[in-house]
Amino acid sequence: MNHMASPSREHLQDLQDLARGVGLRQIRLVTGAIMFAYLISHFLNHALGNISTEALAIGVYYHTEFWQFLPVAITFYSACLVHTALGIWALYQRREFHWKTIEPLQLTLGLSVPMLIVAHVVGVRLGQTLYGQEKLYPQELYTFFISSPNRLWLMLAVLVIAWVHGCIGLYFWLRLRPFFTRAAPYLLAAAVLIPTLAMLGIYQGGRATMEDYQDPDWRREELSVQKLGTAAQATTLEKITDRLTIGYLGLLGLVLLARGARALLERRGGMIALSYGNGRTLRVPKGLSVLEASLRYNVPHASVCGGRARCSTCRIRIIGDHAALPEPSPREAFVLHRVGTDDPSIRLACQLRPTSDLNFFQLFLPHTMSANAHATNPTRVGQERYLVSMFVDMRGSTQLAEKRLPFDTVFIVNRFLGAVSQAVLEAGGRPNQFIGDGMLALFGLTTERQVACRQALRAAALIAANIDELNQFLSHDLREPIRFGIGIHGGEVIVGDIGYRDHMVFTALGDAVNVAARLQDMTKALACEAVISDEVRVTAGLADDALPAQEVAIRGRNEPMTVRTVEATRILAALVDDHRAVAA
Repeated sequence: MNHMASPSREHLQDLQDLARGVGLRQIRLVTGAIMFAYLISHFLNHALGNISTEALAIGVYYHTEFWQFLPVAITFYSACLVHTALGIWALYQRREFHWKTIEPLQLTLGLSVPMLIVAHVVGVRLGQTLYGQEKLYPQELYTFFISSPNRLWLMLAVLVIAWVHGCIGLYFWLRLRPFFTRAAPYLLAAAVLIPTLAMLGIYQGGRATMEDYQDPDWRREELSVQKLGTAAQATTLEKITDRLTIGYLGLLGLVLLARGARALLERRGGMIALSYGNGRTLRVPKGLSVLEASLRYNVPHASVCGGRARCSTCRIRIIGDHAALPEPSPREAFVLHRVGTDDPSIRLACQLRPTSDLNFFQLFLPHTMSANAHATNPTRVGQERYLVSMFVDMRGSTQLAEKRLPFDTVFIVNRFLGAVSQAVLEAGGRPNQFIGDGMLALFGLTTERQVACRQALRAAALIAANIDELNQFLSHDLREPIRFGIGIHGGEVIVGDIGYRDHMVFTALGDAVNVAARLQDMTKALACEAVISDEVRVTAGLADDALPAQEVAIRGRNEPMTVRTVEATRILAALVDDHRAVAA
């Protein structure tokens, strides 16, 4: 019974973790994606005008059949209302607009769409609901190209504004994804071609409509009262449009007044001191997040996602008592848990709004990982992705140095690091950092996670073979053969250029890297050549009984971790090859 109940509990825990990760930004992302899907469908329909007006009619039939299907219509209109409400809330909530010019531009464009589109929605959708009007392409193109040509430019402006707003949101969503660099040229081409073809389709449809307008039979059929409505109905719809527009502008005005009132209340509510741990202290009003305070007073602060709680690069560590701080929101707790830290002294600067003086220091350097960073190579700006980290350390180097000249010691250490690097490169990894007689290697920068895990295991086997050859080569100079320890772990990390000015290094930061280092240290106590996390074993596809398992305590983690010990890493080559043969 317990065995059968376990998956259910794990599934429930997964659902709870998923719920913790859902916040207003995630809801806004989903509703925006629904609206963007509608926009793409509408634009592709417009593009059919480049073929013929008959193609436009066929396209709009299927377009309306899908989007007016009751469950889809309810979902779509709910998404429109929720997305608009969240945009208004963002206008009120956002205290600083210094992230990038593109962000306030996105918000401004998004808030302008309802005001610009209301006439079209009322005229077409409400006209159909109230009076049974059938305004399709012939009627709309007649209005834009013959009856009221000035409305054509308003309609084109709405198309461009809505499309740019959606593309900006899509960019913010995808830019941290590993595939974005490869997909960006294709996405840019689509972002340019789709609206261009749509507007050309409207133009071609308009030309055809102006030709059809010369036919009395066409005018009698397409411009009838049943389809266009009466003058009285048009007047009623215009009044509704005017009132909705005024109401919407009034709502935006109230939000701006509320922002001003909040600013006054915050100043009267008192100021708090934020100490950055480097001697700099700011006096800021209560209510600002730590990241907003940094941006308001031009203090560099890392934030790859721009303060959206979608990464963890703005993390800070609280110095001193943290008991009086507000509890983390579910979204903040989710992000912190995902990067493997449940330490209450570590918080997200974009989410923490202290109500009293606060001392802290930033965990990531802001010089290359802020939302405002500009880099000549975009792949070297901080990104969050899954990587496999491997730490390799040379055993006994201290004793080796005691009995040799410095030059001889450096020679042997360099030969060791060369042998390790050669194995890593041959397996498909990347030597990253050399720390004394040790090295950090990264796998998965250009491959999927399963391939990266298998590459790391193969690299460990190749290291053993290369060190055996090195020991034979240096057998006359070494009293004991060179030994080594390897720690391997995979997980979400931040990769980017880290350092200061001309001293920048591309590397990975995160809990997964720290765990790999801890596992490498454990090889001494466990008397083995490698300690591999069970995460890597499972992802690589190795059988559960392929390597001995052990529960170990990892410094900085609250719960024990399952690892696999490898007494001789050369056996890993056979395990990886066997899995490859079975998969084939």
